[in-house]
Amino acid sequence: MTADPYTTSYENLLLDRVGKDGRVGRITLNRPKKMNALSQELLYELNDALHRLESDYDTRVIILRGAGRTFSAGYDLTPPRDQGADAVVRSFRTVDEQGRRLVMGVRTGMQQIVDIQMYFWNMAKVTVAQVHGYALAGGCEIAMMADLVVAADDAQLGHPGNRFGTSRTGVIWPLVMGMRAAKELYYTGSSISGKRAEEVGMINHAWPADELEDRAIDYADNIANLTSDHLAILKQNMNRFYENMGIYSSVRSSADYDAMSQATAQAYEFHDRMADAHRNGTGIGPVLEWRDGPYNDYRARQEKG
Repeated sequence: MTADPYTTSYENLLLDRVGKDGRVGRITLNRPKKMNALSQELLYELNDALHRLESDYDTRVIILRGAGRTFSAGYDLTPPRDQGADAVVRSFRTVDEQGRRLVMGVRTGMQQIVDIQMYFWNMAKVTVAQVHGYALAGGCEIAMMADLVVAADDAQLGHPGNRFGTSRTGVIWPLVMGMRAAKELYYTGSSISGKRAEEVGMINHAWPADELEDRAIDYADNIANLTSDHLAILKQNMNRFYENMGIYSSVRSSADYDAMSQATAQAYEFHDRMADAHRNGTGIGPVLEWRDGPYNDYRARQEKG
């Protein structure tokens, strides 16, 4: 008999069942003090949890949400415990002995994370991202890989990482939004509200924040009226259309461009400032203020980006 996946304990995630007869599984990103920043440890735990829930027939739909006051403010910009300066790289050297960045190491690490994101996209369960607070940078990327996205009307979705890199899975925006809105968000790195995201087609629904959780469960539970195997067929059929339009090649090439973008003047300035902040112990708030101040958006002292 297969073990109940919901009994698995994680350091950075919570798992529970909701909906009628517990047929909706829910994964909660659980680093609220860090605004659910996507650390290396969290991402690999998420990968494990997704595989476990995918194999559970009684789980028909999966909700992904964040604990505390936000969905996810992005990739963790603080150095991880075991990998130096690149928070999401598990192998391949990203710098040489002189501290110069090695593009293939950076690229390989990015593609490893794309593998997790694309698994979320293609897993044999219908998935719903439930967004409140911020869904920025990597947080926005992973939300975009869900089948369906619902958000608080005052949530903020966007990719400030475009101010020193590029977005990987955020490149699905041209498939779900008009060209003008997609380019505006991409070129500025700015965010838009949940209400505006609904208007431009980035998400399915924007609801009042105090109604979001209950309505998200009802929404997922309505989809879960069909069995998990039938939903999987419907999902795979739908995904094939978008994949034939180039989503796999586009996301993969976007990760390559993201790796290359680390060698621009803008990226070098950002990374130099980040290195100084870590070396001097001053915190990254001033670096984010340098990055975001000219746009007059985001919080100047936001600690994750």
